[in-house]
Amino acid sequence: MSDTNSSTIDPQLLEILRCPLTHSKLRQEGGWLIAEEGGLRYPIRDGFPVMLMEEAQLPPDVKSLDELKKQFGKS
Repeated sequence: MSDTNSSTIDPQLLEILRCPLTHSKLRQEGGWLIAEEGGLRYPIRDGFPVMLMEEAQLPPDVKSLDELKKQFGKS
């Protein structure tokens, strides 16, 4: 069972939110905010975005958060 929901994030808030790792814009897909660069998927819980890298879902082609951090020069 997923703990995300499909609450729509206010467009003005979505405009200023950025991925903590890549600093790229986010787009909402259902109960997730997805980084345009890197593809980390941040959950939305009870209507609030959880913007912690450790809580994010990795893209399918990435094995670990450390691997993704190295791709973006953050170790």
